[in-house]
Amino acid sequence: MTDVKTNASVTIGSGASAVTFSNTGKLSLIAGPCQMESRDHAFEMAGALSEICAKLGIGLVYKSSFDKANRTSLSAGRGIGLEKAMQVFADLKAEFGFPVITDIHTEEQCAIVAETVDVLQIPAFLCRQTDLLVAAAKTGKAINVKKGQFLAPWDMKNVLNKLNASGNPNVLLCERGASFGYNTLVSDMRSLPIMAAMGAPVIFDATHSVQQPSGQGGSTGGQREFVETLARAAVAVGVAGLFIETHEDPDHAPSDGPNMVNIKDMPRLLEKLLAFDAVAKG
Repeated sequence: MTDVKTNASVTIGSGASAVTFSNTGKLSLIAGPCQMESRDHAFEMAGALSEICAKLGIGLVYKSSFDKANRTSLSAGRGIGLEKAMQVFADLKAEFGFPVITDIHTEEQCAIVAETVDVLQIPAFLCRQTDLLVAAAKTGKAINVKKGQFLAPWDMKNVLNKLNASGNPNVLLCERGASFGYNTLVSDMRSLPIMAAMGAPVIFDATHSVQQPSGQGGSTGGQREFVETLARAAVAVGVAGLFIETHEDPDHAPSDGPNMVNIKDMPRLLEKLLAFDAVAKG
């Protein structure tokens, strides 16, 4: 292992579509549907997000999960699978030019996914899994690691050190709420400057922060009406980027529907958040 410092600014992709995440720079966005449902749906969502972000001048990293491995119920749909999803991601990149991000769950998936995807995402429940972190870091791809619902923000220093010591300086730290009693998450805005002080760009996950894990018994609930409230607060504090899952019909989405933002509401939401960002960093 080598002694590698964290990069305070992380750039994903290259050329005109490159996206930079910096706590002091303009807000960038990670967005897309929770689960990759089909090639056609992915292109529909990607096209809409690409058009919205181009109009607003905001950098976009497109997100979707090929496998939702931590579903509440065994019978819940998990996605189209790794092989099919990697081809869709490759086609999306060729069509729209933007970088893409997806979750990985096992050490073996890291190298396979890194052949196509620009950012590997470590799910919150797995953020302490040392072997997974090391395998992800060694791909050389940027890493977005979600803070576990069970961790204090200062505990992320150890997670960051694992990735850096494995040779990867390009790490994003993502806040997505902390467990507070049964089926409830709360967002402590102090965590944003605490993690920023570690030297890494900080992302605020506005949609998973309103999740109610297992809140509907056999599935996860959520309070979509509070996404804007929390996102505005986070941007006012100052973050490098936002993570927002979105869908054209969230009430009928196969996963995380209760906390996803309807795609038709994204332009207005992002306009407001960019205004807050300009004030916070002006």
